[in-house]
Parts: sequence; C-alpha cells; structure tokens
Amino acid sequence: MRFSQHFKLGKKQQELDFVDIRLDTDLPLFLDPYAISKREDLFSQECDGIIVNYFQQIIDDIKDGNLDKAKANLNKLREPNETHLGLSSKRSQGKGVSGKQSVDVFDALKESRAVQTGFLKDLSGCELVIPGISKDKISDIVTNIIKVKLFEYTEQQCRSYNIPTTKVSSGLFWNPEKSSWDELFINLPIYKQSRIILVPKAIVRLSIEFNHSKYYNGFVLEYLQAENLSANTALVTLLKNGDAVVYKKDLKEKPEYKLSKEFLYSFSKDHPEVMQEYIDSLPESISSLTDDEIEEKQPQPVKFNYSDLKAQLSAIPSGKKNEDDYHNLMIGIVSAIFYPNLVIPTKEEKNHEGRKRIDITYQNAAKTGFFEFLSNHVSCPFIIVECKNYENDPANPELDQLTGRFSPRRGQFGILLCRTVKDKSLMEMRCRDSADDGRGYVVVLDDEDIYLLIDMKLENNYAKIDEFFQEKYKRLVM
Repeated sequence: MRFSQHFKLGKKQQELDFVDIRLDTDLPLFLDPYAISKREDLFSQECDGIIVNYFQQIIDDIKDGNLDKAKANLNKLREPNETHLGLSSKRSQGKGVSGKQSVDVFDALKESRAVQTGFLKDLSGCELVIPGISKDKISDIVTNIIKVKLFEYTEQQCRSYNIPTTKVSSGLFWNPEKSSWDELFINLPIYKQSRIILVPKAIVRLSIEFNHSKYYNGFVLEYLQAENLSANTALVTLLKNGDAVVYKKDLKEKPEYKLSKEFLYSFSKDHPEVMQEYIDSLPESISSLTDDEIEEKQPQPVKFNYSDLKAQLSAIPSGKKNEDDYHNLMIGIVSAIFYPNLVIPTKEEKNHEGRKRIDITYQNAAKTGFFEFLSNHVSCPFIIVECKNYENDPANPELDQLTGRFSPRRGQFGILLCRTVKDKSLMEMRCRDSADDGRGYVVVLDDEDIYLLIDMKLENNYAKIDEFFQEKYKRLVM
C-alpha cells in the first residue's frame, strides 16, 4: 500500500511533491550528497550544509586525535527505515553503519592516508576509496545526517494535506548548530506503530554520481594503458597492422591493478590528477527524476492521466463554500505542471509573525526555462501563489494582498489563481500597474489558462509552457 492510499490523499505521484512511498517495503531510490550539493534551491542548500558539517566534524576529530568521539559519531548512523527508500525487497531494512560496520568505516577512515592528508574532502568521495561504502550506504548515511530537514519537510507536508500525526521521539539526528547528535519530540505520521519520514522527490536518484567502478574502468585503466604503452611493458600487444595496444582485460588480470578501494586510493594518491579528471567529468547540473522515472520503480506503476485534473477542476463550483477544495486541488495541479522547477510547496505559510498567511509558497529550483530566466532578472527564490475561488474577477484588493506577501528575501514574483477573468485587458493593466509601481510582478491564471497548461504538460511540451509565461511576463514589463 502506498502512503497516499493509506492516508486517503486522493492524489497520485505527479500531484505530490514527495515520493509516494510503499509502506510495506522500500523503493530503489537513493539520496546522493553530490547531486544535493549541485542543487540551488534553499532546501537542498541547507541539506548540503548539514552534510558538510557532519563529515568535516568526523575528519577533524580523526586528524586531531579525538578518535573516541569520531567513532561514537559514526556509530550513531542507524538504519533509516522510516523513509522506505533503498534496496530492501521486503520489510524496510536500511543499511546504516552502526555496530561492526561503523567500526569498519572508522578504521578505514582512521588508517586512510586520504583522511590524514586531506585528500578525502567530502562524503561523496568515500564511495571511491573507502571499502564497504556503496550507493545504498551512502544514501542511508545522508538520510541520517539530514533528518532534521526531512522532519521539517514531513511536518510541513502533513499540515498541507491534513495528514494525522503523532508526537513521537525523533530518534537521533545531526544538529549542525551543535555539531553533534541530538533528539527531540516531533509530529510524524505513523503506520503500524512505525514512524514515517517523507522525502522530496526532487532530491532522490536512481543511483549516485560517484561510482568507483566507472572511475576504475573509465579513468584509472585508461591512464595505466597509456603508461604501460609508453614504457613498452610486457602488457603491450602488437597488432598485425603494426599498432601497439594495451588491453584493459590484461591490466585487470594483474594482481597489482585488481579493482579494490585500497588500490584506488593508492593510485589516486600517486596520481591525483586522474581523480580530478574523473570529478571534473561529473555533471555540474543534475536533473531531478521525472515523475515517470519515479513511478517506474513502484511494484505496480500507475499511468497518470493529466486530463483528470481538468475534470476535477471543472467539478468544483466557484464560491467561498468550496474554497478549501479548490485550494487543495490547486496544490496538486501546480506541482504537476511545474515540477521540477517549483518544489517544496508550503500551504498557508505564516509570515509577519502569523499576522498574514500565504496560500502556497514554492521554492524556485529551476535551472532551465522561464523560472530560471526569471531568477536572473527578478528576486524570486520563492514563488508566492494565492488561490481565489471567486465567482467574479479578482480586483485590486486581491492583487494588493498578493504583492503584500512579497519581500526582498521571499521574492517579488507571484501567481494569482482564480476561476475566471472576464475582463482580461483590465486585469493585465492592474498587474502592469503593480510592476510599474515597484510592488512586484503578478501573473494571473484562470481555469482557461490552467486547462491550456495541463494540455502542454500532457504533451511534455515544456518549451510551450515557458513561452506561455514569457509572454505573460513580457506584457508586464514592456
């Protein structure tokens, strides 16, 4: 059973910002510290800061001789079964590094010249040179370290969807302010007496970027091929046409070149430029998984019909009586249309110490398209969204309400969602007045616009969605 089914959310993966996990097993999805570090949205940046803080504390303690402290901090990396992500095929069983495994990792780090010399600088590099560390363990380590952000996210999503929660012990999480493990009481959803932690779908991966096998086969062996060829060693084979070659299979058969983390570290220490070439080859920008890619990892994938969103929207009557239904539906529709550019929606976020509320706040995570263009011209780390289930056109008070939510820190761009705009020229003029007066930029979308955007998303025509918004923005500024 999926999370959305158990808690009767009435939404599918495309309408949800988090991974719609299976509650009876794990989905083979992972958290990659390198991929997180390359993201620019606030949530990811905060997670990256916590990961860096933890790993640096371990390294500093080992280098400074605080070995008991380093060992204790590693031993607290428990199995994070609450996220239901990983490789378990039955009941969730994470692969933390507590107990004997933590001792093994500690010993590897303590004895590793990579740590002592500062050669190993981040958690991602452990996959290349530390024995016993693979993608599932890296992912579980990351989950443990950033739990404090996942707690916040889970509580936030539960508030947005009215998901029942219970106050429970958080278990240990890394507190970056104290640079130590901490524990508190938090509100989490419960299934069969077990805590559940939700993970934003924008940060999950099918694997992790750092891969010791790819490093070995694609970079280390190629260097050794050239080196042996240059030295004309016994590994050189002369072809009939006179060309000399060194085969990778012959290198792999040599005991001194056999693939192991110990060999990779020894080689990398002597040839740091080769590891740097590998790191430089990794992508600077890593795209989020699509909803379809996430859905394919489900035991029983479900095909999503975007047209259903149009039917659901048209079925909600306009008017105050149905404003909650409209509001709840639009969170899913906006997420479905704009993911992965807009992520981490927060419903009815308080600002000005609770005196004002924002209907929906999204973090701007765009690296391409309109919202990336917008970030280069307008302050918009957050996109402010207001929902008005009015029978008539919104007017100046509604625009003023939205622009009143803008600030230098939150951003100066918002979307006003409403059911109808009969006088589009007047609405456009009002929005242009707001921009001209320096009060920020507002794009108004009525049902007609939403239907168009859903059709574009149905066709995966992202260029058309970008053009749609670029035209709306151009009318505000030209």
